[in-house]
Amino acid sequence: MAFPPVHIHAPQVAHTHTVILLHGRGSTGPEFREEFFASLTSGGVNLPARFPSWRWVFPTSRERDDTRFQEPMSAWFDAYSLSDLHEHQDLQIEGLKESVSFMLDLIMAELQLLSGRPRRLFIGGISQGMATALWAFLCLPSRLREPVGGFLGFCGWLPYSQQIEDILASFMQAHARNMTEVGAKVTHLLLDLTGWPCGGENELQFHGVQTTPVLLSHGVDDAVVDVGLGQRARSILSRLGLSVEWKEYHGADNEGHWIPEPEGFDDIVRFLRVYSADK
Repeated sequence: MAFPPVHIHAPQVAHTHTVILLHGRGSTGPEFREEFFASLTSGGVNLPARFPSWRWVFPTSRERDDTRFQEPMSAWFDAYSLSDLHEHQDLQIEGLKESVSFMLDLIMAELQLLSGRPRRLFIGGISQGMATALWAFLCLPSRLREPVGGFLGFCGWLPYSQQIEDILASFMQAHARNMTEVGAKVTHLLLDLTGWPCGGENELQFHGVQTTPVLLSHGVDDAVVDVGLGQRARSILSRLGLSVEWKEYHGADNEGHWIPEPEGFDDIVRFLRVYSADK
């Protein structure tokens, strides 16, 4: 089954940059776009007004059967439990394989519109959308050697965190701190889990991922995805050699499972401006 059409918010002037953002479970691209742009930065201005030359891309996941709730819903993959990520963990793989492949294809298509300038492309997502986008980001070395402009993740987690931490632990016990090598091993793990051929380890160039700036934010009172899961994702990325900016917030809407305004959106503006400058 094909993915639904991608929702696009077109730039208001000549196109210079693109952001691809994935929605959370139970939402859609148009719904996420409406909520995201309804939130304001300081001065009462939303993100498209701050970045009039930017193209904003909001994909929609496939509808799939949710094992936990016994009903179909819009989801990037089947996540059985967020309190115990290991419980029925194998249910995630089919959806992750489909959704990450779709995301990687979308990234490459958007790069063509940017004349092949990856530093002008930013990717990310919220909640399950962050989890999916983060897997796609770590799999990017299979498609792209250069860094993208940045990664933005909100209120999410990293699937298969324990397996990645096991690689980090075993590598640190056996080798010197060559994080490019361990990063390539992590990419191989994710590619193997999704059943994709990945060739020899030396063919993967993890340096592009390591030099991509990352902004992660999470509500400390998030009642949907515990802040500890976001902190764990931050820790893993940092240990892989990435530069991660971490923001914790109090009192966001949706039981803390959102980005507070204006401070959270001001942080997004600052991040995008810093890492898009002169690129």
